[in-house]
Amino acid sequence: MSNLCRMLFREKMDNISNKYVSLCLCLALAAATLVIYWPVRNYDFINYDDVDYVTENEYVKAGLTSDSIIWALKTGYVGNWHPLTWLSHVLDCHIFGTNAGRHHLTNLLLHIANTLLLFGLFKRMTGAVWRSAFVAAVFALHPLHVESVAWVSERKDVLSTLFWFLTMAAYLRYVERPSVSRYLLTLLAFALGLMAKPMLVSLPIVLLLMDYWPLCRLWGERAVKGPDKHREKSAKKSFQSWKWRGLVWEKVPFFVLAAASSVVTFIVQQRYGTVVHPTVVSLNVRIANALVSYLKYIVMMFWPGNLAVLYPHLINMLPKWQIIVAVLFLLGVSVWVIYCRKTYKYFLFGWLWYLVTLVPVIGLVQVGRQALADRYTYIPLTGLFVIIAWGVPDLLSKFRFRKIVLVTAAGLTLVPLSICTRLQLRYWRDGLSLFEHAFKITENNYVMGTNYAEELLRDKRYDEAIAMFNKVLRINPKYYAAHHDLGAALQMQGKFEEALTHYQKALQLRPDNAKTYNNVGVIYHLQGKLTESVRCQRRALQFNPRYYEAHNDLGATLQLQGKIEEAISHYRMSLEIKPDYVTANNNLGRALMKQGKLDEAAVCFIEVLRTKPNYPDAHSDLGSVFLQQGKFDSAVAHLKKALRLKPNWVKPMNNLAWILATQKDSVHYNPDEAIALSERACELTEYQDPNMLDTLALAYSEDGRLNEALAMLEKALALAESSQNEKLAEQIQNHLTILQQRQPDSEKP
Repeated sequence: MSNLCRMLFREKMDNISNKYVSLCLCLALAAATLVIYWPVRNYDFINYDDVDYVTENEYVKAGLTSDSIIWALKTGYVGNWHPLTWLSHVLDCHIFGTNAGRHHLTNLLLHIANTLLLFGLFKRMTGAVWRSAFVAAVFALHPLHVESVAWVSERKDVLSTLFWFLTMAAYLRYVERPSVSRYLLTLLAFALGLMAKPMLVSLPIVLLLMDYWPLCRLWGERAVKGPDKHREKSAKKSFQSWKWRGLVWEKVPFFVLAAASSVVTFIVQQRYGTVVHPTVVSLNVRIANALVSYLKYIVMMFWPGNLAVLYPHLINMLPKWQIIVAVLFLLGVSVWVIYCRKTYKYFLFGWLWYLVTLVPVIGLVQVGRQALADRYTYIPLTGLFVIIAWGVPDLLSKFRFRKIVLVTAAGLTLVPLSICTRLQLRYWRDGLSLFEHAFKITENNYVMGTNYAEELLRDKRYDEAIAMFNKVLRINPKYYAAHHDLGAALQMQGKFEEALTHYQKALQLRPDNAKTYNNVGVIYHLQGKLTESVRCQRRALQFNPRYYEAHNDLGATLQLQGKIEEAISHYRMSLEIKPDYVTANNNLGRALMKQGKLDEAAVCFIEVLRTKPNYPDAHSDLGSVFLQQGKFDSAVAHLKKALRLKPNWVKPMNNLAWILATQKDSVHYNPDEAIALSERACELTEYQDPNMLDTLALAYSEDGRLNEALAMLEKALALAESSQNEKLAEQIQNHLTILQQRQPDSEKP
């Protein structure tokens, strides 16, 4: 009796000890992952997919609304139907707005959750605490997983993996105690995972692999705890075959869902043009690239150096020796794994996990320009981690110092991986670092070169950007995006003819590019070719009716043509598409002001300042409205604010000077300051703007400097008449007549 009590007590203490160790390991895994990835809280969005997923996606930025939810459930935008991923981005924006750091932390928390789930799964399936912990640790800290965690757009990766592991956990509970409710829960988790990313289409096969090992259902056993020592040697072949059929039939609903998801994904990708046409990348090339990629991912797992966000597809330039080596390696490992399947079942489990889970993203259906991608390893490498975690201890099973060697080997693996991950993470702090790094470490990467140049352009480093665009075009002279962006860079420098040359080349390569047509229209607008400008901007809207910038730019051109009503309609359409577009709202206000609708114009400008309090145009224009309404206190406040934001802006400078020079009954009356402002405005316009000269003359007259005032008015009148501005000439003539009447007779000519 006492022996039984001692055994029960020892078993209870062992259980408590295992729970304590498991809890400590969970805390260690979470803490290590958090520490390594903690810098992402200060990282920005990347102008590479993040624009489509968050920063320029109006449905996502709107937060949780009925429209955004319906859109998320229906859309195939960016070439995938993954409503759960869209809803997660929508929820983030609803809670955090567009705070990039918070979006990054959501990805990090999901990665930590995946790590802990992975540890718990293998620990429960195998009973091997330390081996399971090693698999989870490598999963958490491997540099190849940085892309999935540090890229907000890859939310679909970490979110779908969460449901992948939840599906496995639910399936494990079903195997331990089968019931309809547990089976349906497993199926639900799988369906939700497919709604996060179609990568889960291979999961039903992984469930069958779990049946083989470590659950050992093939031999009629229930889930076993402990290393792979239990195998029913006496099981007959007929019994095994029957079991296989039963296990496969059990997965039929999962395969049906996977097939449906595959069909939907292919249709959506075809519709959105993300699938590369077979004439561009032939089937033979895709198969060859897939075989080489299988080997490259393994090499990258062991030596994660020179990682990039995009590895360009070599198309027909893949060396034949790489294909031969890859085929021989894959065949050799597969044959060896099959040979060892009875003794080391985890080899077959891990190897098939790796091969099968990579199939959806291995490039047999070419989507995008990449040959392979770090993010595609997020799930597949787990199979190889399992082989290492179980294989190395078995290899050293008879070695005297086995535990010391294993602990040392684990440390020498995890510490370098952590360092490499932290180093790789640095490149994800912003687009400039990421794209520059990718361009430097890969060959002929014209896509990353273009992205890098675009970041230089955003930083207003025009010469560097132009040099990079030219370098990209030497790599690929037919890359339309580089021609378009080089045109934009030249346009910003005022080199309109050179810009038009590159825009025309871009349109030859991509005739339906709305943005290029609109940019050409803007150049024609600036050159005064208003008819040509309108034609190009209307063409842009034919290709993209919801192009809000084109609506605004067309409105500005029509306004110059005097077509105010039509201009206003385009401003309103622009705002209907993008309600917070301050440029269109400000232009709408100016158009309404031109129609004399000052109250409506003021509403527009106030709304602009509510959205963007330091928008100088709105302050200047609102000051002009208040000036016309006789609200001089408000006018002065906004005009001064505009000048603080843009000190050398002559329009608010002139309006403010006019108030200071003319409003004698106001606290703002100050002829000296009016003269200083007017003289500065005239200097900036080289004394060639009749409006500025007219205001300076008024300021001089208030200061008693009548002769100087008359000289300014005469020059202003001559300039107004030469420009055929009859209304302004009449106004200046009136001022001149009044001032001549004030001039003493002795000073009159």
